[in-house]
Amino acid sequence: MISFTSAELYAWVSGFLWPLVRILGLMTAAPLLGHASVPARVKIGLGVMIALVVAPTVADLPEIDPLSFSGLLIVAQQFVIGLAIGFAMRIIFAGVEMAGEIASLGMGLSFASFFDPQSRGVTTVLSRFLSYLALLVFLALDGHLLLIAALVKSFTALPVSAAPLHADGFRQIAGWGGMVFSIGVQLSLPIVAAMLITNLALGILTRAAPQLNVFSVGFPITLAVGFAVLMITLPYLATPLVNLLHDGLDLAGKVAPALGGK
Repeated sequence: MISFTSAELYAWVSGFLWPLVRILGLMTAAPLLGHASVPARVKIGLGVMIALVVAPTVADLPEIDPLSFSGLLIVAQQFVIGLAIGFAMRIIFAGVEMAGEIASLGMGLSFASFFDPQSRGVTTVLSRFLSYLALLVFLALDGHLLLIAALVKSFTALPVSAAPLHADGFRQIAGWGGMVFSIGVQLSLPIVAAMLITNLALGILTRAAPQLNVFSVGFPITLAVGFAVLMITLPYLATPLVNLLHDGLDLAGKVAPALGGK
Protein backbone atom coordinates (compact mmCIF):
# COMPACT_ATOMS: atom_id res chain seq x y z
CA MET A 1 0.00 0.00 0.00
CA ILE A 2 1.33 3.41 -0.99
CA SER A 3 1.39 5.93 1.84
CA PHE A 4 2.81 9.38 2.25
CA THR A 5 2.85 11.98 4.95
CA SER A 6 1.29 15.43 4.90
CA ALA A 7 4.76 16.98 4.76
CA GLU A 8 5.51 15.11 1.55
CA LEU A 9 2.18 16.19 0.09
CA TYR A 10 2.88 19.83 0.96
CA ALA A 11 6.33 19.53 -0.64
CA TRP A 12 4.84 18.19 -3.88
CA VAL A 13 2.16 20.85 -4.05
CA SER A 14 4.47 23.75 -3.20
CA GLY A 15 7.20 22.44 -5.53
CA PHE A 16 4.78 22.82 -8.44
CA LEU A 17 2.61 25.73 -7.25
CA TRP A 18 5.31 28.32 -6.54
CA PRO A 19 7.16 28.00 -9.89
CA LEU A 20 3.78 27.99 -11.66
CA VAL A 21 2.77 31.26 -10.03
CA ARG A 22 6.02 32.96 -11.08
CA ILE A 23 5.53 31.72 -14.64
CA LEU A 24 1.93 32.95 -14.72
CA GLY A 25 3.10 36.32 -13.40
CA LEU A 26 5.46 36.59 -16.38
CA MET A 27 2.67 35.72 -18.80
CA THR A 28 0.49 38.43 -17.34
CA ALA A 29 2.83 41.28 -18.32
CA ALA A 30 5.16 39.88 -21.00
CA PRO A 31 4.76 40.94 -24.65
CA LEU A 32 2.91 38.46 -26.88
CA LEU A 33 2.37 35.96 -24.06
CA GLY A 34 0.40 38.46 -22.01
CA HIS A 35 -1.57 40.03 -24.85
CA ALA A 36 -5.25 40.51 -24.14
CA SER A 37 -6.20 38.58 -27.30
CA VAL A 38 -4.60 35.40 -25.90
CA PRO A 39 -7.31 33.43 -24.02
CA ALA A 40 -6.77 32.85 -20.32
CA ARG A 41 -7.04 29.08 -20.86
CA VAL A 42 -4.12 29.19 -23.27
CA LYS A 43 -2.00 31.21 -20.82
CA ILE A 44 -2.77 28.87 -17.93
CA GLY A 45 -2.24 25.75 -20.05
CA LEU A 46 1.09 27.03 -21.37
CA GLY A 47 2.12 28.02 -17.85
CA VAL A 48 1.31 24.55 -16.54
CA MET A 49 3.31 22.91 -19.33
CA ILE A 50 6.34 25.11 -18.63
CA ALA A 51 5.98 24.51 -14.88
CA LEU A 52 5.97 20.75 -15.42
CA VAL A 53 9.39 21.10 -17.06
CA VAL A 54 10.85 23.75 -14.75
CA ALA A 55 9.52 22.60 -11.34
CA PRO A 56 11.70 19.45 -11.06
CA THR A 57 14.82 21.61 -11.55
CA VAL A 58 13.95 24.07 -8.77
CA ALA A 59 15.79 23.12 -5.58
CA ASP A 60 16.00 24.36 -1.99
CA LEU A 61 12.30 25.05 -1.57
CA PRO A 62 11.19 26.19 1.90
CA GLU A 63 9.38 23.59 3.97
CA ILE A 64 6.24 25.66 4.47
CA ASP A 65 2.60 24.70 4.16
CA PRO A 66 1.46 26.32 0.86
CA LEU A 67 -1.98 26.97 2.38
CA SER A 68 -0.60 28.74 5.45
CA PHE A 69 -0.20 32.50 5.74
CA SER A 70 3.53 32.26 5.00
CA GLY A 71 2.84 30.01 2.04
CA LEU A 72 0.32 32.48 0.60
CA LEU A 73 2.86 35.28 1.04
CA ILE A 74 5.35 33.26 -1.00
CA VAL A 75 2.67 32.80 -3.69
CA ALA A 76 2.15 36.57 -3.88
CA GLN A 77 5.91 37.12 -3.90
CA GLN A 78 6.44 34.71 -6.81
CA PHE A 79 3.70 36.41 -8.81
CA VAL A 80 5.32 39.81 -8.25
CA ILE A 81 8.70 38.47 -9.40
CA GLY A 82 7.24 37.08 -12.63
CA LEU A 83 5.30 40.30 -13.14
CA ALA A 84 8.48 42.36 -12.73
CA ILE A 85 10.36 40.26 -15.30
CA GLY A 86 7.57 40.71 -17.83
CA PHE A 87 7.37 44.42 -17.02
CA ALA A 88 11.08 44.87 -17.75
CA MET A 89 10.54 43.53 -21.27
CA ARG A 90 7.34 45.51 -21.64
CA ILE A 91 9.29 48.77 -21.11
CA ILE A 92 10.87 48.42 -24.56
CA PHE A 93 7.49 48.00 -26.27
CA ALA A 94 6.09 50.95 -24.35
CA GLY A 95 9.00 53.04 -25.67
CA VAL A 96 8.23 51.97 -29.24
CA GLU A 97 4.58 52.89 -28.74
CA MET A 98 5.68 56.25 -27.33
CA ALA A 99 7.66 56.85 -30.54
CA GLY A 100 4.48 56.26 -32.53
CA GLU A 101 2.57 58.70 -30.32
CA ILE A 102 5.21 61.43 -30.77
CA ALA A 103 5.39 60.89 -34.54
CA SER A 104 1.59 60.91 -34.84
CA LEU A 105 1.41 64.18 -32.94
CA GLY A 106 3.84 65.84 -35.34
CA MET A 107 2.21 64.43 -38.48
CA GLY A 108 -1.31 65.36 -37.44
CA LEU A 109 -2.40 61.72 -37.07
CA SER A 110 -3.27 62.06 -33.41
CA PHE A 111 -6.96 62.13 -34.33
CA ALA A 112 -6.68 58.66 -35.94
CA SER A 113 -6.90 56.80 -32.63
CA PHE A 114 -8.82 53.82 -31.33
CA PHE A 115 -9.22 51.76 -28.17
CA ASP A 116 -6.37 49.36 -27.46
CA PRO A 117 -7.49 46.30 -25.45
CA GLN A 118 -3.90 45.58 -24.38
CA SER A 119 -3.23 48.91 -22.64
CA ARG A 120 -6.93 49.58 -21.90
CA GLY A 121 -6.51 53.06 -23.38
CA VAL A 122 -6.66 55.08 -26.57
CA THR A 123 -3.72 54.74 -28.96
CA THR A 124 -2.89 55.95 -32.44
CA VAL A 125 -2.65 53.93 -35.63
CA LEU A 126 1.05 54.68 -36.10
CA SER A 127 1.77 53.62 -32.53
CA ARG A 128 0.04 50.27 -33.14
CA PHE A 129 1.94 49.83 -36.41
CA LEU A 130 5.34 50.32 -34.75
CA SER A 131 4.30 48.07 -31.86
CA TYR A 132 3.37 45.23 -34.22
CA LEU A 133 6.62 45.78 -36.11
CA ALA A 134 8.58 45.45 -32.86
CA LEU A 135 6.57 42.34 -32.01
CA LEU A 136 7.49 40.72 -35.34
CA VAL A 137 11.17 41.48 -34.71
CA PHE A 138 10.74 40.06 -31.21
CA LEU A 139 9.42 36.80 -32.67
CA ALA A 140 12.14 36.69 -35.32
CA LEU A 141 14.76 36.87 -32.55
CA ASP A 142 13.00 34.09 -30.58
CA GLY A 143 12.56 36.69 -27.88
CA HIS A 144 9.66 34.81 -26.31
CA LEU A 145 11.91 31.79 -25.79
CA LEU A 146 14.77 33.92 -24.47
CA LEU A 147 12.35 35.57 -22.05
CA ILE A 148 11.24 32.19 -20.73
CA ALA A 149 14.92 31.22 -20.41
CA ALA A 150 15.52 34.38 -18.35
CA LEU A 151 12.62 33.34 -16.14
CA VAL A 152 14.11 29.88 -15.63
CA LYS A 153 17.47 31.44 -14.69
CA SER A 154 15.69 33.65 -12.16
CA PHE A 155 15.04 30.58 -9.97
CA THR A 156 18.81 30.33 -9.54
CA ALA A 157 19.44 34.05 -9.05
CA LEU A 158 16.44 34.46 -6.74
CA PRO A 159 15.35 31.12 -5.25
CA VAL A 160 11.89 30.57 -3.86
CA SER A 161 12.00 31.56 -0.19
CA ALA A 162 10.09 33.40 2.49
CA ALA A 163 12.69 36.21 2.59
CA PRO A 164 11.24 39.60 1.64
CA LEU A 165 12.19 41.25 -1.63
CA HIS A 166 14.58 44.18 -1.50
CA ALA A 167 13.08 47.64 -1.91
CA ASP A 168 16.15 48.80 -3.86
CA GLY A 169 15.24 46.28 -6.56
CA PHE A 170 11.80 47.84 -7.01
CA ARG A 171 13.39 51.29 -7.07
CA GLN A 172 15.79 50.15 -9.77
CA ILE A 173 12.97 48.67 -11.86
CA ALA A 174 10.99 51.90 -11.51
CA GLY A 175 14.06 53.81 -12.71
CA TRP A 176 14.10 51.73 -15.87
CA GLY A 177 10.74 53.28 -16.72
CA GLY A 178 12.58 56.42 -17.81
CA MET A 179 13.79 54.47 -20.83
CA VAL A 180 10.28 54.75 -22.29
CA PHE A 181 10.71 58.44 -23.04
CA SER A 182 14.29 58.16 -24.31
CA ILE A 183 13.36 55.29 -26.65
CA GLY A 184 10.32 57.19 -27.90
CA VAL A 185 12.32 60.33 -28.69
CA GLN A 186 15.19 58.45 -30.35
CA LEU A 187 12.97 56.36 -32.66
CA SER A 188 10.74 59.28 -33.63
CA LEU A 189 13.59 61.75 -34.12
CA PRO A 190 13.71 61.54 -37.99
CA ILE A 191 9.99 62.29 -38.27
CA VAL A 192 10.17 65.02 -35.62
CA ALA A 193 13.08 66.69 -37.46
CA ALA A 194 11.25 66.46 -40.80
CA MET A 195 8.11 67.95 -39.25
CA LEU A 196 10.13 70.80 -37.76
CA ILE A 197 11.63 71.66 -41.15
CA THR A 198 8.22 71.36 -42.81
CA ASN A 199 6.53 73.63 -40.28
CA LEU A 200 9.31 76.21 -40.65
CA ALA A 201 8.87 76.14 -44.42
CA LEU A 202 5.11 76.54 -44.04
CA GLY A 203 5.65 79.45 -41.66
CA ILE A 204 7.90 81.20 -44.17
CA LEU A 205 5.40 80.47 -46.95
CA THR A 206 2.58 81.95 -44.89
CA ARG A 207 4.56 85.13 -44.31
CA ALA A 208 5.38 85.38 -48.02
CA ALA A 209 1.78 84.71 -49.12
CA PRO A 210 -0.63 85.80 -46.36
CA GLN A 211 -3.66 84.94 -48.49
CA LEU A 212 -2.63 81.26 -48.42
CA ASN A 213 -4.79 79.18 -46.07
CA VAL A 214 -2.15 77.32 -44.09
CA PHE A 215 -4.71 75.09 -42.37
CA SER A 216 -6.02 73.62 -45.62
CA VAL A 217 -2.56 73.29 -47.21
CA GLY A 218 -0.40 72.47 -44.20
CA PHE A 219 -2.18 69.30 -43.07
CA PRO A 220 -1.81 67.28 -46.32
CA ILE A 221 1.79 68.51 -46.68
CA THR A 222 2.83 67.45 -43.17
CA LEU A 223 1.00 64.15 -43.60
CA ALA A 224 2.70 63.42 -46.91
CA VAL A 225 6.15 64.41 -45.61
CA GLY A 226 5.64 62.29 -42.49
CA PHE A 227 4.69 59.18 -44.48
CA ALA A 228 7.58 59.77 -46.89
CA VAL A 229 10.09 59.97 -44.04
CA LEU A 230 8.53 56.90 -42.42
CA MET A 231 8.82 54.97 -45.69
CA ILE A 232 12.48 55.98 -46.05
CA THR A 233 13.46 55.19 -42.45
CA LEU A 234 11.43 51.98 -42.10
CA PRO A 235 14.13 49.67 -43.58
CA TYR A 236 16.66 51.10 -41.11
CA LEU A 237 14.51 50.51 -38.01
CA ALA A 238 15.46 46.84 -37.77
CA THR A 239 18.89 47.48 -36.24
CA PRO A 240 17.74 49.81 -33.42
CA LEU A 241 14.77 47.55 -32.68
CA VAL A 242 17.04 44.51 -32.40
CA ASN A 243 19.37 46.42 -30.07
CA LEU A 244 16.46 47.62 -27.94
CA LEU A 245 14.99 44.13 -27.64
CA HIS A 246 18.38 42.76 -26.58
CA ASP A 247 18.51 45.51 -23.96
CA GLY A 248 15.05 44.48 -22.79
CA LEU A 249 16.15 40.86 -22.42
CA ASP A 250 19.18 42.04 -20.44
CA LEU A 251 16.88 44.03 -18.15
CA ALA A 252 14.66 40.97 -17.69
CA GLY A 253 17.71 38.99 -16.62
CA LYS A 254 18.68 41.69 -14.08
CA VAL A 255 15.29 41.74 -12.33
CA ALA A 256 15.83 38.69 -10.11
CA PRO A 257 19.31 39.76 -8.86
CA ALA A 258 17.98 43.28 -8.21
CA LEU A 259 15.04 42.00 -6.17
CA GLY A 260 17.37 39.64 -4.35
CA GLY A 261 19.69 42.50 -3.39
CA LYS A 262 22.63 41.24 -5.46
